[in-house]
Amino acid sequence: MTQSHCIRSGRVYVVNLPVEEIHSHGSGDVVAIKSVILELTSDTGITGWGEASPWPVFTGTVEANVSALQDFFIPAIVGRNVFDVEAMLVEAESRVVHCWEAKAALETALLDIQGKALDLPIHDLLGGCHRDKVALSFSVANPDFQQDKAKIKRLFEDGVRIFKLKTGFNGHEFDLMRVQWLRERYADQVDLRIDYNQGMSAHEALPRLRDFESFRLSFIEQPVPRDNLEAMAHFTNVLNTPIMADESVFTPREALVGAQMRVADIYSLKIMKSGGLRRALQVAAIAKAAGIGVYGGCMFETGIAHLAGAHLMAALPELTLGCEFYMATYYATEDILVEPYPVKNGYVHIPGGPGLGMEVDRAKLEHYAQ
Repeated sequence: MTQSHCIRSGRVYVVNLPVEEIHSHGSGDVVAIKSVILELTSDTGITGWGEASPWPVFTGTVEANVSALQDFFIPAIVGRNVFDVEAMLVEAESRVVHCWEAKAALETALLDIQGKALDLPIHDLLGGCHRDKVALSFSVANPDFQQDKAKIKRLFEDGVRIFKLKTGFNGHEFDLMRVQWLRERYADQVDLRIDYNQGMSAHEALPRLRDFESFRLSFIEQPVPRDNLEAMAHFTNVLNTPIMADESVFTPREALVGAQMRVADIYSLKIMKSGGLRRALQVAAIAKAAGIGVYGGCMFETGIAHLAGAHLMAALPELTLGCEFYMATYYATEDILVEPYPVKNGYVHIPGGPGLGMEVDRAKLEHYAQ
C-alpha cells in the first residue's frame, strides 16, 4: 500500500530573470522572465516544485497568480494527501476563476512529490513515455534582426533546425524580409513557421498571409485576436499553409468549439493556458479525435515549467511539430536549475529521474526572487 504523503506547507516566490535580448510580439514586448515559483513540502520531507508563468496580455498577471496560490490554494491543500491531485484541482477551479497558471503550478508541484515518492518520472504518472527527445523550436523575435542573425547562426551550429518568426510587430515587409533571408540562407535545412500573436485585424490578414505561401512554412500561428473564430476558420479553409490556434484555444471546452468550427489545423498546447498537464492532455485528446495536430508551446518560463512541458510532450502519442522550450537555454541569461535544462543537438531530452527529474538551485532561486 502506498505511504500517505500529506502537504505540510507551501511557499511562493516571484522571480525576475534577466534575458539576452528583447522579444517582440504582435501583442507586446518581453524584456525579462517574471514568473511565480511554488514550493510544496510533504510531511514525509519531499519537496515538489511548480511554476506559474503569466503574461498580462495573454493569460493574466503575476499578482493574481501569487494571490491564487497564497490566499486560496495553499491554505486549502495543507493536510491533504498529494495523491488526491484531481480532487484538489477540481476544488481549485471552483475557488478561483481563471489563473490557469497557478493551477498548473499546483498540479506540477503535486505530481513532482508523487513522482519522487514513487520513484517515477511525471510522464509515467500521465500514461508513459512515447519519446525520449523532442525537436526544439526557437522564436526569432528580436526587433534588431542583425542580432537575431548572429543568434540563429549560433543555434544552427548547436543543431537547432526549427525557427518560428514572431510577426506583426514591425511591418509586413520586415516580416517577409526575415522569412526570405532564412529560407535563402538555409534552404530546406530549416523548418520555418510564423506567429502573429493576434497582431492583425481580420480585414488585412488574408492578403498578407498569402504572401507567405511560397516559403513552405509548417504553420501560421494565431494571426488575429483570439475571439475571432470565424476569421480563423476562414484562413484554415482557404490557405494551403496550416493554421495553428494558440490564444484561441485554452481549455478543453474551447478545443471542442474550435474543432467544431475548424478554426485551425493545429493546436498549441501549453500547460499555462490549460491549467496543468492533465487539462492539456484533454485538449490534445479532443484535437486527436478531430484530426487536429498538436505542438508544444510555452510562455516565458524558467526551467521548472520547461521540465513540466517536457513531460507533457513525452506523454503525447502524436507529436511531430516539436516544442519551444528554449527559454532556459537560449533566452534567460541564467536559469534556476542545478544542472542545465536538457537541450542537446537541437532536441529537448526528456528527463528520466523521479518527479520533474531535475533539482532547483535554491541559491539561484533566492538570488532572483523579489
